[in-house]
Amino acid sequence: MTILTLQMSLLFLLLLSLTTFHKTMSTNEHRLVQCNEKDQETLLIFKKGINDSSYDKISTWSTEKDCCAWEGVHCDNITGRVTELDLKQYLLKGEINLSILELEFLTYLDLSLNDFNVINIPTTEHNITHASKLFYLDLSGNLGVDLHMDDLQWITPLSYLKYLNLSGIDLHKETNWLQALATLPSLLELHLIECKLNNFMTNPSIEYLNLSSLLTLDLSFNNFSSQLPKGIFNLTKDLNYLVLWGNKIHGEIPSSLLNLQNLRLLDLSYNQLQGSIPDGIGQLPNIRHLGLYSNMLSGSIPSTIGNLSSLHHLSIGYNNFSGEISEKTFSKLYNLDSLDLRDSKFVFQFDLDWVPPFELQYLSLSDTNQGPTFPSWIYTQKSLQVLDLSSSGIALVDRNKFSSLIETIPDIILSNNSMTEDISNLTLKGNYLALDHNNFTGELPHISPMGVSVDFSFNFFSGSIPHSWKNLKDLQYVNLWSNNLSGEALVHLSNLKKLKILNLGENGFSGTIPIKMSQHLEVVILRGNQFEGDIPLQIFNLSDMFHLDLAHNNLSGSIPKCVYNLTQMINSTRNDPSMAVVELFTKGQEYYVQNIYTSRQTIDLSSNNLSGEVPLELFQLVQLQTLNLSHNNLIGTIPKTIGGMKNIESLDLSNNKLCGEIPQSMALLNFLGYLNLSCNNFNGKIPIGTQLQSFNASSYIENPNLCGAPLKNCSTKEENPKTATSPKNEDDDSIIESLYLGIGVGFAVGFWGICGSLFLIRKWRHAYFRFTNGVGDKLYVTLIVKLNRFHRN
Repeated sequence: MTILTLQMSLLFLLLLSLTTFHKTMSTNEHRLVQCNEKDQETLLIFKKGINDSSYDKISTWSTEKDCCAWEGVHCDNITGRVTELDLKQYLLKGEINLSILELEFLTYLDLSLNDFNVINIPTTEHNITHASKLFYLDLSGNLGVDLHMDDLQWITPLSYLKYLNLSGIDLHKETNWLQALATLPSLLELHLIECKLNNFMTNPSIEYLNLSSLLTLDLSFNNFSSQLPKGIFNLTKDLNYLVLWGNKIHGEIPSSLLNLQNLRLLDLSYNQLQGSIPDGIGQLPNIRHLGLYSNMLSGSIPSTIGNLSSLHHLSIGYNNFSGEISEKTFSKLYNLDSLDLRDSKFVFQFDLDWVPPFELQYLSLSDTNQGPTFPSWIYTQKSLQVLDLSSSGIALVDRNKFSSLIETIPDIILSNNSMTEDISNLTLKGNYLALDHNNFTGELPHISPMGVSVDFSFNFFSGSIPHSWKNLKDLQYVNLWSNNLSGEALVHLSNLKKLKILNLGENGFSGTIPIKMSQHLEVVILRGNQFEGDIPLQIFNLSDMFHLDLAHNNLSGSIPKCVYNLTQMINSTRNDPSMAVVELFTKGQEYYVQNIYTSRQTIDLSSNNLSGEVPLELFQLVQLQTLNLSHNNLIGTIPKTIGGMKNIESLDLSNNKLCGEIPQSMALLNFLGYLNLSCNNFNGKIPIGTQLQSFNASSYIENPNLCGAPLKNCSTKEENPKTATSPKNEDDDSIIESLYLGIGVGFAVGFWGICGSLFLIRKWRHAYFRFTNGVGDKLYVTLIVKLNRFHRN
């Protein structure tokens, strides 16, 4: 055993020595291959154009370290020459210096998804054509607002280029872009998305261009406003993917399109194409994706579409199609998994027993006439991930089939129908659930923990929020507006940490507003319920909040005095569409908003029992557009700082106990479109300003000591009710006697002067009677207003 052990030990030492020797040799060999000095110099020139703020991303780029070990740099293991530069999504700022193309062995360059703001193209005498073997070039997706190129001539020497992506770069000055790209004989894939291109070419001889190698062409989101040139589809016959999405291309679909027999994806959506779909489109044997969505196409659907057995995605909604669609239209579409016929005027004639040959994952029939009965063929689709049947006239459903269908679909949109069903026993497993504007009854259904967005507004749900909703940890959006719900809703929802939109308006919910709520809340609507107690201080410290509506409840106490941290209402520059669908009450009226924007800042605390002074901090929310504190018991004055609320459009402080003068600074509120200060104790003169005088008297009435346009004029001298007393002397008496005498004489002269004229002049007499009649009417209106105020108090 000892000899065997010794032999094994020697063998192990031998293997260890060989391994160490191999590693040493490999290390020495690697050290012998160092980064080329010229390549390193070129990389450092590129680095100089990058701002200091982003240096941390390429901090390894230092002469103290071999450039082949720099972040994003790849070298050939034998020659040490730089072959790849991949700086995708490094958040780099500054300039793209295209002298980087002097790396003569560079084959791969990706600078996409950064924050560059300028492209530096060296002059022609400075040779940048060394990267002759470059086959991949991606400069797309940069956030710089001024990233543009005036021409593409620098690209013509890159004869090996196979992939080119310049999406997001402004190329509107390059009018011959197509000719420049036609000089790249190896180009397979071209992406010029959102490049502000406005024409296909200035030279009409498009048929002489050659892009025979091109397989993918994506020109989405440009400014093309012409017809498609007749020869555009003759440039290459091997094209697989053609996307012209989101332009203004008009005219008919050219028949030359049918030459692209290898086409797998064709998307011409969001243009202004007219005419009908060519019958020959059914002769494209390999087509898998056909997108003609949102154009002005008309006529009926060619029956040949039913022959596209390879078709997976069909999107032809938002056009002017007509005619009949039946099971024959889809008879051979065995592989169809996405169907979009939104906003179509088709007459749907499906046999009640029809079972489609396909299993859809996505189906949208919104704004079509499917009703009144739920289409029976949809019940057969067991793989649906998205179902949109909004505004499709459906009222009647098969209870059992309907329940089993909607329970399993992740994204379901049934908005704006007339479905009447009790779904309280269901557990909906969807992420996005929109069942709003229907007639659903019973209690709210249970929702699986994967729920993200729930809209059950405008139904007849009753009862309280299920306890299981406490477990919806990913829930971001809840809209239960206008139902018959009750109970302490916020007990179940206050711990949902990701909640952004909370709309419980127009129900019968009760309880208090909890101190702890989601810190991500952007919209809170508790309007028209029975919530009571104080408004918690914490609700004014939600930095993302831009819409707060607590109106028409039983809230009491004072508005919290604190350092308001409503960042969105102080210095927000965002104007993002929110997922919120809300009823806005502003400018004295109600209106429905589909997508509220973060720029519309609102606080509505009206019709509660709030008391105390209005916090000064509330008037420092300079981004606020709507503020409604009416119908409370608030006291105090309006601070001068209100003049800093430059964006305010609607201000309602009516029916409170506010006092003092209206600040002169309010005359600076140039966007004010609605103002109501009535039924308070304001005094003094209404400040003179274009906006404040543009409102009628109803904005200021029932403030007894308030005057000035549009109310009655203020007296030139203020009367002092308490005249100072002093000893009377004879001089005073004589003055008073003279005054009385003068008054008597003046009265007699004035009386006979006017009355005599009234007796003698007929027109004056009629004018006088009309005047006294008007005064009587005004006195009567004033009396009625006073009586109403007396009864209200």
